[in-house]
Amino acid sequence: MQLLKVLARVLEYPTDELQQSKDALVAAVLEDSRLPRQNKEQLLTCIDRLCDGDLMDLQESYVGTFDRGRATSLLLFEHVHGESRDRGQAMVDLMEQYRANGLEIDARELPDYLPLFLEYLSTRPWDEIRNWLEDIHHILGLLGERLYQRESVYHVVMDSLLVLSGRKADRQELAQIVASEERDDTPEALDKVWEEEMVKFVDDQGSSCSTGGVVGQRRRELEQVQTIHLSDKLMTDATPRQAPQATGNA
Repeated sequence: MQLLKVLARVLEYPTDELQQSKDALVAAVLEDSRLPRQNKEQLLTCIDRLCDGDLMDLQESYVGTFDRGRATSLLLFEHVHGESRDRGQAMVDLMEQYRANGLEIDARELPDYLPLFLEYLSTRPWDEIRNWLEDIHHILGLLGERLYQRESVYHVVMDSLLVLSGRKADRQELAQIVASEERDDTPEALDKVWEEEMVKFVDDQGSSCSTGGVVGQRRRELEQVQTIHLSDKLMTDATPRQAPQATGNA
């Protein structure tokens, strides 16, 4: 399903490659037969802004939107399991799901990273796609509302995915929930997180400790988890391929 590849690309860190692929992105949206017209128009507006805007400004905005705090994290299991052990097992299970369908492992990214998950879904039958999206519709609804209240153009991606899931969100209820949440991306909130993490530059053994704190935790996860990525070419025919033997820890 090419539309899911488009949504995956739109959710990734803005690059020159993304901007150069505007025509292909627009064509895929226009050719899609499942997304309603209103959602298509919103998505096309989003693509225009991402592909025609100043790249440095877009990149700065992206980091501010998705990399500060966890409320808008694109790692799905953060919204379900937080930092519990259940999250690790859920990632292992999802990775096995990828491998079972013959997808090769060729890049380092956590398996619950939403753009990666959407790329995987783009290779699956429609009924399976819809079932998966329905399973995470509550996450998509909250993400969409949080992004909307932060005036982020990325909310239209979550809205489109929610439509594809077949589940209707109670917008009024979501708006009330999000309005009552304490923002976790403010300087004060980020300072509090760093204080709670007890950031150290030297570990107990006296060696360099560049993996301390929140950033270090994400880096350790990336180093410890074997990850999956699909073809870099948006329009490449996504034929399942045999996964090679893993070279890292699952």
